[in-house]
Amino acid sequence: MGAHDHFHGHAQGGGHSHAAHAGAGERRLLIAAALTGIFMLAEVVGGLLSGSLALIADAGHMLTDFAGLALAWYGLRLARRPADWRRTFGYDRFTVLVAFANGLALFAITGWIAVEAVSRLAAPAPVLAGPMLWIALAGLAVNIAAFAVLSGGERNLNMRAALLHVIGDLLGSVAAIAAALVILFTGWTAADPILSLAVAALILRSAWRVVAESGHILLEGTPEGLDPRVVAEDLAGVPGVARIGHLHLWSISEGRPMATLEATPAAPDRAEAAVRAIKDRLAERHAIHHATVEIVAAAKAGESADG
Repeated sequence: MGAHDHFHGHAQGGGHSHAAHAGAGERRLLIAAALTGIFMLAEVVGGLLSGSLALIADAGHMLTDFAGLALAWYGLRLARRPADWRRTFGYDRFTVLVAFANGLALFAITGWIAVEAVSRLAAPAPVLAGPMLWIALAGLAVNIAAFAVLSGGERNLNMRAALLHVIGDLLGSVAAIAAALVILFTGWTAADPILSLAVAALILRSAWRVVAESGHILLEGTPEGLDPRVVAEDLAGVPGVARIGHLHLWSISEGRPMATLEATPAAPDRAEAAVRAIKDRLAERHAIHHATVEIVAAAKAGESADG
């Protein structure tokens, strides 16, 4: 037997179901992107006419969201492409890149909102509360529709990032409505930038989680719920295996964990059986369906125990 045993490709089964989920997710993202893009234009006009920072900030956020939803849609389409000789793991990780980019975009937009809000607090500007209220109410309706479309889909990292954009828009509309009502009944225009800051803080907290999770995958960190020490100890107990070393766990994308490791079989002539037993154990107990196992002779294993 050769020095390496590789098991490439996706886990068997569920291919049709995965494609159906991806197709449904694409449609949901496309609808949400269309709703967001169309209403974004209305908010820009309304914000300029009314002088409302909350509306302009929400329109700017919706522009980022439109781009984010479009990217998420494209990410799902690209992820469906089969692996080829240049990208042997396929295009799954593109959806993680999209989620990471969307999270960074949310950081940028919240920073812009914060700067504008502080500027408005320092130099208050007049706000037409009536038009602002009606546009914000219409925006709320659009965002609720987009939220309903997306929330019924699969909750992978890419879809969660897209949904986060829509939730941010929804909160922005709620803040704009609240600010409009306060200004309408009290004339206190500071409510507009203050509520904009509150929404920015909520968006920032959620954006950090998306960036952290997607960044962890991009850095090939250990998948959530897996501990290399526990997995190594478990594999060491597989019949026919004398030693496990250099175990690495990471993910190509959310829900697609991978493993590489060295294994020393208990008997040299049982190497193939040991590899199969290791892969079966990884799949059955740890939901890892793609593993690369290198067989290491006992003498070499002893020499590299601390390597």
